[in-house]
Amino acid sequence: MPVDSERQQFPPQHGGRPYPRPAAAEPETAARLLGERLRDMRTSRGTTMREAAEAVRGSVSKISRLERALTPPRERDVKDLLHLYAISPSQRQEVLNLLRQAQGSSWHEEYQDVTPSYLKRLIGLEAAADRVAIYENHVVPGPLQTDGYAFHVLEAVMPGDQHNRRRRELRAGRREKLLGDSGPAQGLFVVLDESALHRTVGGAACMVEQLDFLREAHERKLAQIRIVEFGNSVGVSPPYPITSLRYPADSPSEVMYVEHIDSAMYLTRAADIDRYRKALHRVFQGASDRERTVELLTRAKERYLRARRCGEPAAG
Repeated sequence: MPVDSERQQFPPQHGGRPYPRPAAAEPETAARLLGERLRDMRTSRGTTMREAAEAVRGSVSKISRLERALTPPRERDVKDLLHLYAISPSQRQEVLNLLRQAQGSSWHEEYQDVTPSYLKRLIGLEAAADRVAIYENHVVPGPLQTDGYAFHVLEAVMPGDQHNRRRRELRAGRREKLLGDSGPAQGLFVVLDESALHRTVGGAACMVEQLDFLREAHERKLAQIRIVEFGNSVGVSPPYPITSLRYPADSPSEVMYVEHIDSAMYLTRAADIDRYRKALHRVFQGASDRERTVELLTRAKERYLRARRCGEPAAG
C-alpha cells in the first residue's frame, strides 16, 4: 500500500488546495496582520516589549497578546504605540485601516446567542490560519457535518432545543469558510477514528449522505481526510478532539485547541504545543493513506446501503 508524505509527519505538507487563498477581510485576519505590523515596527526600532508596555500603561503580556492577536485591539493602545514608534503618515494610515477592519463584525456574529465563547474564539482563529489539522475520536467534526448529520448530533445532546436550527446554520457557515475559497492556504487536514464511520447517526440514509460528502471533499482535495483504523487505534488515538491551527512563518506559529465536553483549552506555550504536536504526529503516522481512506469510506457506505435495503440497523 502506498504511503503519502502527510502520513509520515506532523505538521503535514501542503494540502494541495485546487486554488489559492485570496486576501481575507475577516476581523480576525485583520487583527493578526495588525499585530504583525506592530511587532515589526517595534523590533525594527529596537523598542523592548517593556518599553512598549509602559506606553500603553500595561504589562509585557498585554503587548504580547496584542502582537499575537489574542485580545481585541484597543484604538487608544494602538495610537499610543504608533506615537512611540514615530512612523510615517502612510504607515500610520495603513495600521489604522487594519485596526478598523479588526474592529468590524465577523460573519458568525449573528450567531452569538448559540456560540459559546470558546467556540467563537476557535472560529476566529480558523479564519486566520494557514493550515488547520483536526483529530476527532467520536463523530465527524462539526465543520464537515452534513445538515442531516448535524441535526441528529445536536438533537441527541439538546433534544427539541429551539436554537438547534441556528446551530446547524453556524456549522454550515464554518464548513463553507474552511472548504471554500477562503479556506486555509496550506490545507485542511482531518483525522477520524474509524469508529466515527460505524457509529450510526440518524440512520443509514443519513450516514450514506455524510460518507458521500466526506469522500467528495477528500477526492476534490478540499480536505485531506485520514482514518485511524480499529487495529491501529490503541496507543495512537488521544481520548479527546485536538485541533492544530498553524499560521504564516512571520507570525506566531501555532495554537492548539483541545476540546472537552462543555469547554476547551487554547494552548500557546511551546512546551504544550510540543506535547500535543507529538500526539497528533502519532495519530498521523497511524492513519490511512489517501487511497486507503477512499476504500474505508466506500466500504462503510456499502454497509449502510445494504442495511437500508434490508431495513435493518447498520450495526458496527
